[in-house]
Formats: sequence, structure tokens, C-alpha cells
Amino acid sequence: KLKGMRPVWIIFILSVLTPVASGFAQTEIRHFRYAKKIAAKLHAERGQTIYCRCRYSGKKIDLKSCNYQVASSLKRASRLEWEHVVPAEAFGWSFPEWRLGSEKCRRGKKKYKGRKCAEKNPDFARMEADLYNLFPSVGEVNGLRSNYSMAEVGALGKFSGQSFGGCEAKIFQSKFEPMDFAKGTVARAYLYMDHEYPGRGVVSDKNQKLFEAWDKLHPVEPWECELYLKI
Repeated sequence: KLKGMRPVWIIFILSVLTPVASGFAQTEIRHFRYAKKIAAKLHAERGQTIYCRCRYSGKKIDLKSCNYQVASSLKRASRLEWEHVVPAEAFGWSFPEWRLGSEKCRRGKKKYKGRKCAEKNPDFARMEADLYNLFPSVGEVNGLRSNYSMAEVGALGKFSGQSFGGCEAKIFQSKFEPMDFAKGTVARAYLYMDHEYPGRGVVSDKNQKLFEAWDKLHPVEPWECELYLKI
């Protein structure tokens, strides 16, 4: 019955219906630490990172499987990490705990702010732990991508920024472009998060058309459908 529907709407429908069918709603996962453990089980069978499609087992990346070229840290490049496609900071700034801190966020007499304080807000904690936004990544790519927004940054032949050999994800002037095979998945993660958590500034007006184009050009794949059903 899902055949022929727009991919992003498939995600929205699944996010509503699967909790009813499974009895275990995404809304019950409210801590990032726990979400990573669940994500590890969900993605283990496929065993490929999102941006480079490097194979991995456990927490170890097989760099040769994707002809990955280390940029600066072999140790981190060899380590699996869990990537927020929509960076926590992108929606974190919409929470006063992130920007200003809170009376709940004190170390002794000193008040702190930022991500650790925002995690005390259950709404932020649920967004941070949302499995539709959490994917396995090469640790080095995760670190260098940082909180950069998505963009088309140009052809690799004329490119002067950072790339990773056989992994042709690109970083240029605080922008990140995933490989083509990842663009649809990335777009659907952004569009889902923007739909599920309105008013949090997940998708800017500038990027709305970009993500709609990526979603259309790179349709949902069978492994994605299987993942969403598991979630």
C-alpha cells in the first residue's frame, strides 16, 4: 500500500503507525545513551556507514571496504560513531537551556548551559534520541562534519576542501555534502525531524528545496524501509 507514495510521507506514516503495531513507541526512547544501544542493534545486520558505505563490525570500521583515505586521525577513522544527521546544535538553540542555562544546571554555585543542560529538558532529550535521525558513521567524518549544514559544494575535480579518498563526501567552508547514495536518506531525516518537531528550526527556508530535490532524486531504498519498520 506504500508503493507509489512520496518517500518522506512513508516515513511520517510509519512513525505514527509502527508504535501501535509494535507496542514500543519511539517516544519511549528518551536518552541518547540508550538510543545508541538500540541503533547499534537496528543497523548491525546491514553494517554500513551512512556517508561512505564503509563496512563495519561492532565498533571497528573496515576502511579498505570503501577505499577510505584518512584525513588526520587513523584512530578516529577506524572507530564507529553515531551521527545525528540533523546536528543536536541545529535544534538545540531553540531550547533556552542550551542558550541560557537553567537553575537545574549547576556545578556547585556555577550555572552552565549548552547541550548537557538541554538534555535535562525531556523535549530536547527525545529529539536527541530520535532513531530516525541516528546513523552509523566513520568517526573521523562525524568529527569533521561537526555541526555543518548540508549543501552542494561542487564537483570533486575542482574541489579545494576536504574529502576522503574513495569516500567522496566533501567538506568546504563549513558546509557538508554527502555522497549521492546518502543524499536521499539525509533529506528524509531532515524533513522528518522538521515535521515531527515543528518550530525547532530544523530545516531553513534555504534548504527546504534542497532536501525536497534530494528526496526526489534519491528515492527511499529497501534497507531504509526495513529500518523504519524496525523503529
